[in-house]
Amino acid sequence: MLQILSGALSLGLLWAIVTIGVYLTYRILSIADLTVEGSIVTGAAIAAVAITRGINPYLAIGLAFLGGLVAGLITGLLHTKLKIPSLLAGILTLIGLYSINLRIMGRANISLLRVNTVYTFFENLGLDHTMSVIVIGLTFVLSLTGILYWFFGTEIGCAIRATGDNPQMARAQGINTNNTIILGLMISNGLVSIGGALIAQSQSFADIQMGIGAIVIGLASVIIGEVLFGKRNFYSRLISLMLGAITYRVIIALVLKLGMPANDLKLFTAITVAIALSLPVFRSYFITLKKSLKKGE
Repeated sequence: MLQILSGALSLGLLWAIVTIGVYLTYRILSIADLTVEGSIVTGAAIAAVAITRGINPYLAIGLAFLGGLVAGLITGLLHTKLKIPSLLAGILTLIGLYSINLRIMGRANISLLRVNTVYTFFENLGLDHTMSVIVIGLTFVLSLTGILYWFFGTEIGCAIRATGDNPQMARAQGINTNNTIILGLMISNGLVSIGGALIAQSQSFADIQMGIGAIVIGLASVIIGEVLFGKRNFYSRLISLMLGAITYRVIIALVLKLGMPANDLKLFTAITVAIALSLPVFRSYFITLKKSLKKGE
């Protein structure tokens, strides 16, 4: 059981970075950005190709981040400049990224066995692979959380948050909402690409199909984090996203342990997200029923 939980913790920390990226568009910009299902593969593909060609793994993650920025930029331009609805813009970029990612990798998957990754240093110190992933994952998550907390406290960060809260008021205050939307999408997909690069190195391969369901997993982690760990302020929300991603992975690990077929995981995740998103409706029904019972008494 301890091994299962430690494995879920390690994977949850890596997916927490993806979850934060999903949160930035879904909650801050109020955009359900499907680009993430392509940009996570872009990050993995760029990092895998770079590492297999002898580039430092940390530099490879930086290159993956740049690839994610470009993916977010494309979606942002399609949405703001060409006036394509955000959902459709994300789908168009996702479709295009499939071919681009294949071009980057040159084939459907790339093996990272017997090459140095970001986890190799700690493995050489005597830690097993799972503990190495936990150390690196926790370092990246906490570092990125600190950077984002600082950034969204700056003038441009507040402008992005204002754009998501009330775009009309933001424009009235002189904020170029097109630019803030583009920047938000770029940051989001850049983070998702970092997560993809770390996940690929953790599982020792990058695959063209690894992004399928990423948006659902990210949303599930966001909802679980907000419901279980609260959303009092921006910093606590960022921490709750990390805890939500870990909790989601623990739930999945326990469900698999109980005997659920792996092929049903996507269905289980979809149902979990649907229930979580419906909680406010169920809560209102419960309050109404409670008031009706009191009146009846």
